[in-house]
Amino acid sequence: MEHQELIEFEKLLAVVKELRLKCPWDKEQTWDSLRPLTIEESYELTDAILNGDKKEIKKELGDVLLHVLFYSVIAEEEKEFDIAEVMKTLREKLIVRHPHIYGEVLAEDADSVKKNWEQIKLKEGSKRVLSGVPAGLPSMIKASRLQEKASSVGFDWNNRKDVWNKVKEELNELEEEVANNHTEEIEAEFGDLFFSMINYARFIGVNPDNALERTNQKFINRFNYLEARVKASGHRLEDLSLEEMDKIWNEAKQNI
Repeated sequence: MEHQELIEFEKLLAVVKELRLKCPWDKEQTWDSLRPLTIEESYELTDAILNGDKKEIKKELGDVLLHVLFYSVIAEEEKEFDIAEVMKTLREKLIVRHPHIYGEVLAEDADSVKKNWEQIKLKEGSKRVLSGVPAGLPSMIKASRLQEKASSVGFDWNNRKDVWNKVKEELNELEEEVANNHTEEIEAEFGDLFFSMINYARFIGVNPDNALERTNQKFINRFNYLEARVKASGHRLEDLSLEEMDKIWNEAKQNI
């Protein structure tokens, strides 16, 4: 760290430790009580990133850092480890997992780096290729990570055309089960279709979770526009026909 960075880090750590000693709320926090708040802060950070709000990103990064420090202070109290050990462990891991920078391994692109990373993790003790993907990850992100890990050992499609053909195959199978009204099979085929679409997204360089969330936000903005326009006219959404709402929706699409 630069000198000023070290100063600010030490000041922040001192404040966190002081609050832990003196603040009634901070005193009561545990690993378990902080966990849901950490998840919330992580999502707030990702929201800020998707919105491209740099000021908000800076604020949310601070909140995430606060949680890292808080957990480390709790661990120090329990004589398990402290923030210095957290940083040391991370530094050592980064060096080991970047042999193309700190060793003799060649990696000419990002894909090669990712494959090297996964191979090193296996050597470090992970007994299964898919281990390390948290069970609690949101399903879409989990699917992406599972596919990436499988790809790192060569279990992958050769090209995106084959992946797209798989998507169409899964769509046809879903349509067939829907036509036959096979409830359980419909859910299974729907899941297969999602999984194939997520795989295709990887092949065309799209983050499926980011893509869906941006579509969610677009829908929210356009629906809010529709709602505001209807209220401004003195009507309720329930009073409009679908055709009338669709006309305003198309207007929203031109403006948002």
